[in-house]
Amino acid sequence: MRRRSAATVPFELMEKGAAKNHHNRVCLLASLAAFFWILLLYFHFVVLGGSTGVDQTVKLESNPINPESRTPEFVTDDRLINTNTLPKTTNTPSETTNTLSETIPVSVENTPLETTPASTEISSSEVASSGAEESESFPFMRALRTVENKSDPCGGRYIYVHDLPPRFNEDMLKECRSLSLWTNMCKFTTNAGLGPPLENVEGVFSNTGWYATNQFAVDVIFSNRMKQYECLTNDSSIAAAIFVPFYAGFDIARYLWGYNISRRDAASLDLVDWLMKRPEWGIMQGRDHFLVAGRITWDFRRLTDEESDWGNKLLFLPAAKNMSMLVVESSPWNANDFGIPYPTYFHPAKDEDVFIWQDRMRNLERKWLFSFAGAPRPGNPKSIRGQIIDQCRKSEVGKLLECDFGESKCHSPSSIMQMFQSSLFCLQPQGDSYTRRSAFDSMLAGCIPVFFHPGSAYTQYTWHLPKNYSTYSVFIPEDDIRKRNVSIEERLRQIPPEQVKIMRENVISLIPSLIYADPRSKLETLRDAFDVAVQAVIDKVTRLRKNIIEGRTEYDNFVEENSWKYALLDEGQREVGGHEWDPFFSKPKDGNSDSGGSSSAEAAKNSWKNEQRNQKLM
Repeated sequence: MRRRSAATVPFELMEKGAAKNHHNRVCLLASLAAFFWILLLYFHFVVLGGSTGVDQTVKLESNPINPESRTPEFVTDDRLINTNTLPKTTNTPSETTNTLSETIPVSVENTPLETTPASTEISSSEVASSGAEESESFPFMRALRTVENKSDPCGGRYIYVHDLPPRFNEDMLKECRSLSLWTNMCKFTTNAGLGPPLENVEGVFSNTGWYATNQFAVDVIFSNRMKQYECLTNDSSIAAAIFVPFYAGFDIARYLWGYNISRRDAASLDLVDWLMKRPEWGIMQGRDHFLVAGRITWDFRRLTDEESDWGNKLLFLPAAKNMSMLVVESSPWNANDFGIPYPTYFHPAKDEDVFIWQDRMRNLERKWLFSFAGAPRPGNPKSIRGQIIDQCRKSEVGKLLECDFGESKCHSPSSIMQMFQSSLFCLQPQGDSYTRRSAFDSMLAGCIPVFFHPGSAYTQYTWHLPKNYSTYSVFIPEDDIRKRNVSIEERLRQIPPEQVKIMRENVISLIPSLIYADPRSKLETLRDAFDVAVQAVIDKVTRLRKNIIEGRTEYDNFVEENSWKYALLDEGQREVGGHEWDPFFSKPKDGNSDSGGSSSAEAAKNSWKNEQRNQKLM
């Protein structure tokens, strides 16, 4: 169809169209004007009016912090903790233990906020709500809240036990003959780790509760005691701490002699790999985990990968540094191990057994002023044992039980306990390393221990012994014997009889906390060494969790090399300084300790050699 040109459009039609367009423009302008006035009124009455209302509260929202720009570290009593490794989630612990977040936990008070106008009031309820939400972001909050349940006797005390594959524990017991080159450990792993019963032929012991317990059997004793713990849980989200039943002491005992470092490290590496895959590990990256090893710490601290170096490297593994390891002798310069008592021969099944024993120790007549059971260390120029033995021989009030010439009585529990029971003071110098089982045997007998190095007890067993060492023991510095030839007899005679009586009573009162009860039973009112250690671990983990929530540290300027000092601080103290015992723990640059003038590894090796010698003499 052909289009008509504009010129052909009738004029009257053009007039009608022009009138219609003019009418539309008037309507449009009127609509715009009305919309403008409506918008203006809305802004005035709604927006401006809302800012002058009665409720002027604003919500506090914590601004996210870039973890790459700020990585604060929380210092606890045992280690530096980088909180980037801790998970943070708003879900329940059971839903999030596999998830690791890089968000840094901070408290509301420390979170930067947007500037708030001076005329704006902040609701305290909103602040509290924000703080509660922040706290809920930590996956261990459910465990902390169990303390608030006053009707639950286990609130804040639950322990979760990992169900380890048997190769880490029970399988070792099946191969008990391989646990030591010189000792048949099979007889010592019987009776839940207590060993064979001791007959009370000479009347030295009680009629029940006494066993020939190996001094390195704590692995199995502790694990069996844990089976009787009254607050076990299958729910790790409410656990105050998590126990790893790995027989670390038995493991290393199998491979210390004649095996390469790969074999010595194998089980430790396998254990860490297994743990890190568990959801429970993700809650605190293992900082709520603990395990027990019935040997001295130096067996687990190999410094290099040289085949000639001693021990394995369990305690140097990054994951193991997060965990707490309970050993019969800890390192004064490291923060991931803690000293617990050597096992004695006494393992009571009920409270009454302990009370009867304590009363008996109070009433004994003690004819010797002091006594010593041990052997000299001729190969160790710094050892004072030779001088102690000489003083015992020359004194009319000193009793000596020598162990170096095949005297069977030295290895007889009955002979040793009988001597301790007849002595007021028992001399406890260093052995191959700082500590000795003899110290606990003597205190069990109500004998006041005499220490010559603070590492023999005072900095080791801070969970189990009073900080004020003078209340239960005597301290004579090694140099007084080594360089000044001080008379032990004269020093002990200077202590007033009334003070001796008080000190002996203090020692006897400590007995329950220094012994391990029979793992097949449970003491009712007394706390044994196991109970004390477990509670100390729980307290340690709880403090750590609270510090993380509060965004604070437990100590200022934590230095791991000064680890031995922190446990000696009074409550509330946050920093260590110079100490009277600094000379005893000065650590040479070559890594050697002053323990007999040899390296820590050599001390551990000598301990094994003496174990071998003792077995040959028995």
